Amino acid sequence: MLTDLLLAIAHHLLVFTLAAMLVAEAVLLRGPLDADTLRRLARLDAGYGISAMLLLAAGLGRVFLGVKPSAWYLHNPWFHAKLGVFVLVALLSILPTVRFLRWRKALAADPGFLPTAAEQSRLRGMLRLELVLLAAIFALAAAMARHGGF
Repeated sequence: MLTDLLLAIAHHLLVFTLAAMLVAEAVLLRGPLDADTLRRLARLDAGYGISAMLLLAAGLGRVFLGVKPSAWYLHNPWFHAKLGVFVLVALLSILPTVRFLRWRKALAADPGFLPTAAEQSRLRGMLRLELVLLAAIFALAAAMARHGGF
C-alpha cells in the first residue's frame, strides 16, 4: 500500500513537473532569444525528457506494483488511449529537442548565433500542441479512473 502511495505521489508530481517545463519552454520562445535563453531552453528540454522517462517509469510502476491489479489497467481502453497520447507527445517532442540541440551547437560555434523568428514560432506552435495533448491526457486519466468512461 505504501508503494502504491509513493508511486502515485511521484506520478502526480512528475506530471506537473513535465507540464511546468513545457510551459516554461513555450514562454521562453515568446520573447527575443539570446545566448542565455538558448542555453536555458536546452537545459529545460533535457529536464523535460528526464521527467517524461521518470513519469513513464512511475506510471508503469503503478500498473505492475500498485494496489490495482495490472489487468485493471491492461483491459481499460482509456488507459490505452492515455498511453497512446503520451507516446504521441513523446514523438512530437523529438523535433524541439533536435532543434534545441542544433541551436546549442550553433551557439557554441558562433556566439552571435540566433535562430530565425520563423523557427522560433514553429517550435512555439509544437510546444502548444504538446500542451493541448497533455490536457487530453488529463481527461483520459479521469476517464480511466472510472474504468467505464465519463
